[in-house]
Amino acid sequence: MYRNELRRLFPIKESVFHHLGRYLFQPANPVWNIIERFYRTHLINSDEKVGLQIRLFREEPIPFEDVYNHIMACSEKENLLPKLDHSNHDNSTPIVDKRTSILVLSLSSEFYERIKAMYYEKSTVSGEMVAVYQPTHEREQDSQAKFHNQKALAEMILLSYCDKIITTATSTFGYVAHGLSGSKPWVLRTLNRLMKEPGPACVRSMSVEPCLHSPPILECKANVSIDPTEVEPYLRQCDDAPPMGLKLYDLV
Repeated sequence: MYRNELRRLFPIKESVFHHLGRYLFQPANPVWNIIERFYRTHLINSDEKVGLQIRLFREEPIPFEDVYNHIMACSEKENLLPKLDHSNHDNSTPIVDKRTSILVLSLSSEFYERIKAMYYEKSTVSGEMVAVYQPTHEREQDSQAKFHNQKALAEMILLSYCDKIITTATSTFGYVAHGLSGSKPWVLRTLNRLMKEPGPACVRSMSVEPCLHSPPILECKANVSIDPTEVEPYLRQCDDAPPMGLKLYDLV
């Protein structure tokens, strides 16, 4: 019924969440205050901002060291984090006029501490200055606490301001951030999935849109289930949550 109207509103299918989110998703002043204070204090003078969102799921417990190595493998392959100078020479690396900020978002502080120490102990190959920040580390998610949710929303928006965004597969936190940003993130594949399907540590998402994990089941009049991707060419399975998840893609 509304197909023609929706086509006129969203000629670019991948822009649906981006435009609706930026138009309708207006946080209250306390949240904007958190965002403004943090951005002005830590990020405003950065030449490049790299956002790293790490979500650990209780149902898939994985040792910290394995997850950390997984992140580093992704960064190394895709050239996402500034490279460290591992040479043993005593000559100092020339400093260049570039400042990179790494924003780590996680309920845990361990990843932030490790990455911060990494850039404290060694210089970068390029000579650029690197600063590592983490706004909060709440340890546990508490969806019933208002201030906890306000801080989470503020961090989603801060992540959306980054030039490069690395997110955790199937994380709705990451979906919102890169959807608001309008950029395609690098998605960390789950280690459990990698054991079943060997491949790269992370992949560049094919779409800006978030993934709908549990889409409604379409049935025709004959009461036969229909694969939506066979009906609408701009619907495809999510690259991080197969086989049930669906997301919008632009036709190439």
